[in-house]
Amino acid sequence: MTHPLLAKINDGSYALHDGNGLHVGNFKWINGQWKFKAVGYGPEGQVMPGHGPLTDQHNALFAQLDEATICAYFFKE
Repeated sequence: MTHPLLAKINDGSYALHDGNGLHVGNFKWINGQWKFKAVGYGPEGQVMPGHGPLTDQHNALFAQLDEATICAYFFKE
């Protein structure tokens, strides 16, 4: 497993992929902070907001997007 990947969508949004490349959520810039929005996928591939492997961390807040901090928070081993 490699480190998670943040991929810029636009200035106010970043996608988060786990070490296997699975899209697990997005970070959105809301009211001066980054808010994590968990994402899962249904059996037919439909996007399911608030679901997926990081459901318990849905709405987590971050002052900045730092990959080391994000890795430690979401992908504890």
